[in-house]
Parts: sequence; C-alpha cells; structure tokens
Amino acid sequence: MLQVLTKQISNQELNLLAYFKLQAMSMENLALFTDLYELTMGQSYFESWNAKATFELFVRKLPPNRGYLIAAGLEDVCNYLLNFRFKEEDLEFLRKKGFKEEFLEFLRGIRFTGDVWALPEGELVFQNEPIIRITAPIIEAQIFETFIINTVNFQTLIATKASRVVNSARGRPVIDFGSRRAHGIDAGIKAARASYIGGCIGTSNVLAGKLYGIPIFGTMAHSYIEAFPSEKEAFRAWIKSWGVDTVLLVDTYDTLRGVRNAIEVVEGLTGRKELKGVRMDSGDMVKLSKEARRILNEAGFVSTKIFVSGGLDEYVIDDYLNKGAEMDVFGVGSSLVTSDDAPKIDIVYKLVESEERGRLVPRMKIAENEKITLPGAKQVFRIEENGKYVKDIIGLSTEHLKGEKKLVRIFENGELVYRLPSLDEIREKAQTELSKLPEEYKKIRNPATYPVEISEELIKLTEKIKRSIV
Repeated sequence: MLQVLTKQISNQELNLLAYFKLQAMSMENLALFTDLYELTMGQSYFESWNAKATFELFVRKLPPNRGYLIAAGLEDVCNYLLNFRFKEEDLEFLRKKGFKEEFLEFLRGIRFTGDVWALPEGELVFQNEPIIRITAPIIEAQIFETFIINTVNFQTLIATKASRVVNSARGRPVIDFGSRRAHGIDAGIKAARASYIGGCIGTSNVLAGKLYGIPIFGTMAHSYIEAFPSEKEAFRAWIKSWGVDTVLLVDTYDTLRGVRNAIEVVEGLTGRKELKGVRMDSGDMVKLSKEARRILNEAGFVSTKIFVSGGLDEYVIDDYLNKGAEMDVFGVGSSLVTSDDAPKIDIVYKLVESEERGRLVPRMKIAENEKITLPGAKQVFRIEENGKYVKDIIGLSTEHLKGEKKLVRIFENGELVYRLPSLDEIREKAQTELSKLPEEYKKIRNPATYPVEISEELIKLTEKIKRSIV
C-alpha cells in the first residue's frame, strides 16, 4: 500500500513539474495544441495551394446579460506566435498518425511570418467586431485557430465577468478567490490575470502574483480556528504572528460572538482599537454585516473593514447592497473564474480574404440564420461624443471613416512591432474604456444593445459577393 501511494504522489509531482516546465518554455511546445483538421487541411494546402489568406477572430453575439466584452489574452497570443515551432517529438507523433514526410519537413521549419492587427487588451468589444486579424500563408494562419480562440475566449470571458462584479460592488474592492474552483491550473492562473484586468484589486493565487505582479491577498481558513481549543486562542496566535494589519475570520461558530472575540483579543494584546478587518463567509450576510458594523463602531473599531466571501457574484452583491448591507470588501471565487451565468462566448475565427492572382480577394461564408460572415479585412471605428461612446462602425481596413480606429498593428512580416503594455497599463486602459461607456450598456441585468453599424462600402461588398456566388 505504501508503494502504491508513493507512486501516486510521484506521478502528481511529475504532472506539476511538466506543467511548470511548459510555462518556462514560453509556449515553445504548444504547436500540437490544435485541432486535427487544422493539420489535415495544412497538408492538403501544402500539396496544392499555400497562398496567403486573412482570418478574423470575432464574436457573433454577446452572451446573456452582457452589454460589452473586455478584450484580453493578446499577450499570450503574441508569445505563442513568437515561439511557435514543432519539436522533433511532435513531428514523430504526426508521422505515426500518417502525415507525409514532405509535409513534416515543412512543419519542421515553419515559423510565423505574417501580419497581425488586433484590439489591444483592455479595449471594449461588441458583436461582429474583429478582435484579431491575421494575414499570412494560409497554413500558418489556419493552424493557430485553436490556440487563439481558446486563449482570447477564456480571458475575455473572465475579464468581462470581473468588470461586472466590480461594477456591482459600487467602488468597494473585489478580490479574486477562485483558483481552487477553476477548471484546471492554467485556468486559475489566467483567471487571476484576467480578473485583474477587469478591475479586481488582486488575487489569492500566489503563483499568479509571482508571474504577473498582481497583489495577493489572504486571511485564514475555518480549519485554522477549529484547530485551536477556542476561537480566542486562535485569534491570539494569529495576531502574535501577523499583527493587527490582518483580517480575522469570525463566522466559524457564531459570527457576532466572533466579532466580539476579535475585539477582545486585539485590545487585550495591543491595547489599541485597530484591526484591518473581519471576514464572514456564511449566514444572513446582510443582517450580520449590519450588526457587525454596529458592534465594531461601538467598540471604537471604526476603521475595521468587513470582508465578505461565499457564493458571491454580481447579482448577489447588487442585492446585498440594495438591502443596505455594511460590506467593505468582497472575495469572489467560483462564479468569477467560471463565469457561471454565461460560461462561453460565441467566438469564431473565419476566413475573410484569400489570395488570387497575386492579390488578396474578399471571401465570405453565406449561410442561413446568423452564421453569415462579413468579407474583407476590417477595422473598427469608435465614435465618441462628450466623453462617451455613442456607436461603432465596422468598415473595410482601407476606409477612412469618422471615429477612432481601434485595431492596431501587432506583427509585421512575423516581427512583433507592438510594445506589449504592462498588466497595470492594461487594467488602467480597461477602466478608462469602461468609464466612456454609458451606464445603460453596463447594467448587470438586461443591458441595452450598443449600436454597431456596418459601413456602406462593406454592405456593398457583401451584396456584391452574395450575387456573384449565387
């Protein structure tokens, strides 16, 4: 039994080591993180037609109760493109799956050589607007689809969810507590990054703090309190270790008694009426928060903050505050890192141009319902009046329309020409952009639909191509 247990632990350790090795390699061995049909199409293109093409990543429609999205994930896409290559073991795996030697030799030397235009991280995104546009030899442009959708989809989803939670908190700080409930290690770390972009002040995840420089926060678990003979003894031990610039968890046994015990212990050890905060995680949170605030104030602990966690999201926080809850800081976990009310985005990566006789020709998909695509390389023009955004226009990249052009050049001929901003700069940009969005589009329930128009030239091109195909 001991030998079996030892082997299980060893395998877990090997899995973790493999993961962190993967992170350290800066995406170098993620070439096989793609769907099989990208490679089967690639071999066929290689044998017949590896011309240039343009693909665009966009969202067909926003998720329920979403009036906007916040673009996130571009930095990871850039690192992926810079480091993209097939390792020998990748090629050997594909050889065993029946791919031809000539194509495998081509893959051995493949590097990204194309152009990229994109919305910078922190920008607002609306329906049908290109988030990323890639022009490259079609094998290169096609093979990246899986990674790009995966990366931008998840981080955009979580950055947007975080911004909604932060908005519902009405100026009160929000902390990401969700790593343990995220769908995997990578998701937990990326969710911490994305939630920081969306406005959270930090995360409980220590590795995310190390990797991204995000402020880290934490208090104690109920098990810590339970491990001591009494709640007071637990508080005394904690204050002796960490001082009064800390948060005591008060709801292990009886929340209001826990608040009184915290006051008694702090005063007994320090003779001061100072404690950073108390945290509650269960019970009638509105009633308990009001009573806790009264007890703290009467005891002279007027600066002590009330931290709240446990089952929170934007809807719960909004409800608490509407009922007059006395809450100062929110720790949000499961609902944030899974975006549980809207866990997916209708995000796609579609061909919009391909080479014909030495030039790029607009292409489009024509299908019933909402799956039609707009042809040609496009740009987003955002119009602002009196400090607020009023509408966007999707036009061809060659057009010169009213409004600010939102897509910027990221890569040129395979070279990164864009300065990747710091995470704090991205976070600040997101907050600036949100401040320009009228409140009706930021409502957490039934937001208005932000106006996104199609330029006349793009409409004409779309109709022309429809007629030529039909």
